[in-house]
Amino acid sequence: MPYSHIDLTSAADKTRGAAQDELAWSLADLRVELELPADFSDEVLKQAKEAVNAHTMPEPDYTELPFVTIDPPGSTDLDQAVLIERAGSGYRVYYAIADVPAFVRPGSALDVETRRRGQTIYAPDSRIPLHPEVIGEDAASLLPNQIRPAYVWEFDLDGEGRLTASALQRARIQSTAQLTYEEVQKDIDAGTAPESFNLLKEVGKARIALERARGGASLALPEQEVEHDGRRYLINARPPFEVENWNAQISLLTGMAAAELMLHGNVGILRTMPPPQADAVSEYRQQTKALGNPWPEDIPYGEYLRSLDTSDPKQLALMFAAASLFRGAGYTPFDGAAPPESVQAAVAAPYAHATAPLRRLVDRFVLPICEAIANNKKIPEWARQALPELPSLMASSDQLTSRVERESLNAVEAAVMSSFVGDVFDAVVISTRNGTSGTIQIKEPPVTARCEGKLTTGTTIRAELVSADIAKREVLFKTVDVG
Repeated sequence: MPYSHIDLTSAADKTRGAAQDELAWSLADLRVELELPADFSDEVLKQAKEAVNAHTMPEPDYTELPFVTIDPPGSTDLDQAVLIERAGSGYRVYYAIADVPAFVRPGSALDVETRRRGQTIYAPDSRIPLHPEVIGEDAASLLPNQIRPAYVWEFDLDGEGRLTASALQRARIQSTAQLTYEEVQKDIDAGTAPESFNLLKEVGKARIALERARGGASLALPEQEVEHDGRRYLINARPPFEVENWNAQISLLTGMAAAELMLHGNVGILRTMPPPQADAVSEYRQQTKALGNPWPEDIPYGEYLRSLDTSDPKQLALMFAAASLFRGAGYTPFDGAAPPESVQAAVAAPYAHATAPLRRLVDRFVLPICEAIANNKKIPEWARQALPELPSLMASSDQLTSRVERESLNAVEAAVMSSFVGDVFDAVVISTRNGTSGTIQIKEPPVTARCEGKLTTGTTIRAELVSADIAKREVLFKTVDVG
């Protein structure tokens, strides 16, 4: 589950209790156990400051365009800014992406360090950034009312949201506001939003319709926050705001356009994923039947996932289980000819990571390659030479990030459940192992955990919480006989 925030202080009196300390220690131990990157070296920090001081703005001036950023509250590493205008019967979309390549000299200690890190790692209690603060949260971040360098995409769309033309160039921009998804959603719902936000809704919905038509899919998992009320930990879950889905469609549009540019130029790196394997599809279909919400044979998996109501614990379990259909994603570099496999199956089209260079290494190489191809310029040699190495760098980073997320989740869930040991819960059996143990999903708090006892997939049971060990990041239930 994606936890966006964890409050390790008591909301009642701001004093820390034993359980809170134990969770903080567990998360701190995790950073040591996984050997997560620590502070940047003095040399890297020095180079970052020198790069900022030596930077000169690109000549094209887009500062008159009223870009805005839309991010979670408290964000400081702002990768994207958006502006949408009506253009005849269609739309003109401007999408500005932070010009990180302008601040990282190839071969420098800073470059080496970002390659080692691969991406920003988000844990419930901390963030381990890809770039030093002077770059990632200041000079390259698209902060409001600050002139910043950016890669500016321009997309022309028809009335149904189809891309008809695109352009890309480096330019200076100035965001006019830093907004949150909640703020924009409230304005749209209240009818007080400026035209650009209403057009974001129109374009987002149109692009979602196109995604459905081509068979695309996504996992719309609820965002969760963990807080402490003075007595126990609580998980507060919320579904994504609609504007998050509309805004995500602009990012997808950009990634698809970047992929097409690189395929046209016969050089670049794609984010690829094979279609779900037959055995994974078969197993998932059986699970949907067991949990009482069968996946019809004639419905694409993307459409089925859109139908799930994640407020229902059984359907929430199915949404998480659907991760088995999204396996095998990786990066495919090519130079001289298009690769034989170029499609990202969940997107249902060729796709590239090109919109988050502050937080993801590979985007820093995709952007200058795309800009060169779009403007018939020579591709920077430093970007071209990095292509063979990027898949392994990103794979290592993805694996580490997955471990951080998984173990953080285990620690948080143990903390949430720590005050319920001995209590009995209604639960749904998600999967079993040899019929004597398995995984269950309880409704409240929304926790997935191991359970011992005679289990049958898809059944509703009563389960007693045996232990919730925060230090070991383990939660264990046992079945309760109902007589």
